[in-house]
Amino acid sequence: MTHVVESGSGPALLMLHGIGGSADSFVPQFDELSSSLRLLAWDAPGYGRSEDPGRPFDLDDYADAAADVIRDRCGDAGAHVLGMSWGGVIATRLALRHPGLVRSLLLGSSTVGSGADGDAAAGRMRARAATLEQEGAEAFAAERAPRLLSGTAGDELTAKATAIMASSIRLPGYGYAAESMAATDHTADLPKIDIPTLVLGGDEDRVTGVPASQVLAGGIPGAVFVTIRGAGHLANQERPEAFNAWVESFIHITERLRNHL
Repeated sequence: MTHVVESGSGPALLMLHGIGGSADSFVPQFDELSSSLRLLAWDAPGYGRSEDPGRPFDLDDYADAAADVIRDRCGDAGAHVLGMSWGGVIATRLALRHPGLVRSLLLGSSTVGSGADGDAAAGRMRARAATLEQEGAEAFAAERAPRLLSGTAGDELTAKATAIMASSIRLPGYGYAAESMAATDHTADLPKIDIPTLVLGGDEDRVTGVPASQVLAGGIPGAVFVTIRGAGHLANQERPEAFNAWVESFIHITERLRNHL
């Protein structure tokens, strides 16, 4: 069973968290956007309050699971889809496998997949599961979460990000997620995406970085690229006012354009 949090009314937006998150990663979006958007956020299979998959999941499985959420909650009308980091990689695969369900694609702090960065990067991604098993979720989160924010992030935000990660990740789900990232390189598939796309990246992202986001924006026809100033990898949490303004505007503009076709 996939746990989904839902709030608000208006155009539907499904939000897919990063590899260290859950639906709780989108609290700043629920706080500000529920008045104009119908927000849905999942705990990915094997994360947080969702059940563990009964078998190893690959990226196609995650994309198909997200498609099931859209069909169940929104029907054939589909939904706008926001993916942060790993969630953006899932969202990209979702757009490739189920384009009719994706009204627009919003990719935050994301990448084409770790497989694009060579064997060493893919190996480091795969090794994370063993590190989690050895250290435990709390120590793992305490070591990794601060890197997801800019150098000027306050203690309160760092503590929140750490707590979300510690309560969200576990094995085997985290291992399946890491493998799905390591095995993926969407570079050659990006030109196939014919969906309005917004790519957002924090200018202080020390994890994927602006260049990785620019690869996405440059590869997807017609994609718009936006830099969020003063934000690290967790741009939606660190600079929610700017992040939310872009997301809200892009979705409503896309809806108006669709309605006039």
